[in-house]
Amino acid sequence: MQRNWMIYGANGYSASLIAREAKARGMQPILAGRSGEKIKALADELALPSRVFDLSDGQAVRQALNDVDLVLHCAGPFSSTSQPMLDACLDTATHYFDITGEIAVFEQCHSTDTDKRAREAGILVCPGVGFDVVPTDCLAAKLKQALPSATHLELAYKAGKHLSPGTAKTMAEGMGELCKVRENGRIKGIYSRTRQIDFGQGERLAMTIPWGDVSTAYHSTGIPNVAVYVPVSPNTVKRVHRMQKFRWFWSLSWVQAWSKKQVDKRIKGPSEEVRRESPTILWGQVWDEQGNRKTARFITPNGYDLTISAPLAMIQALMAGEVSGQGCTTPSKMMGADFVWRLPGVTQLEWLSE
Repeated sequence: MQRNWMIYGANGYSASLIAREAKARGMQPILAGRSGEKIKALADELALPSRVFDLSDGQAVRQALNDVDLVLHCAGPFSSTSQPMLDACLDTATHYFDITGEIAVFEQCHSTDTDKRAREAGILVCPGVGFDVVPTDCLAAKLKQALPSATHLELAYKAGKHLSPGTAKTMAEGMGELCKVRENGRIKGIYSRTRQIDFGQGERLAMTIPWGDVSTAYHSTGIPNVAVYVPVSPNTVKRVHRMQKFRWFWSLSWVQAWSKKQVDKRIKGPSEEVRRESPTILWGQVWDEQGNRKTARFITPNGYDLTISAPLAMIQALMAGEVSGQGCTTPSKMMGADFVWRLPGVTQLEWLSE
């Protein structure tokens, strides 16, 4: 029997890439979103079915999902769009996947109430099935396997500089907040801290960022202390600290609106050539109270390319009955800790000597 699945926000940068690859694989997703003209144009180009509805109309959302088995939610910023889609999926017994990287969205999805509702509906809720957070989530799970007594986890990635519009808007929202880390099992806001990390060409200064694993790694591994870093210059650290001190300004509604308008004007997303030439290096380290330590590193394709391959692999596995389950989960729990290394262009995990 044909199982229907939907890409919502299908005209967005990442979602349109996913739609094109899905079509190339012989898949038939329903392309959906609120912009009728853009959705219809893409659906006509790819010869795929389409539906147009706005998430603000709860009845329309539920009607659109009545015959849909799974939604891949790609419409950001997810802080605004995730909850109405998730609620509709829970009400219509529709599996919910998304490509968010936002900590608050992960925490809502993994809340006790959402997990209970998902189990009652018989569905899986798995946020973060793209670059946020598949590779880092799998790395965290492998590190936990290597050191089961781990109490601290630190992750990092070194990526290209090109952003999609959706990612840039999410970053704009984050300017009004402190950085997030997990300490003793609880997420807390801090002024971004720094450390040295070797991404393969000597140590680099790196700074904490509010990456999704601050939420998900805890659910995947149980490790109570988690932080995520990216390489930066000393000037960037100073600039970020200044912004964090004046975060009240960056959170003003008119400043947020102006920032997002600038994104619409200036950012279009990287080309295929730029993505091909911009791989991502991932690094992770765990340690325990006795001072035992494990460190590993590997390389993936560009984050946007992994945001194409990872969700499609997960959708195909679920639709084929290769994986199953109910409730809220993470990529590594759903697909196994080795999942990311089954995706194209991902290098073997390199264990580093201490």
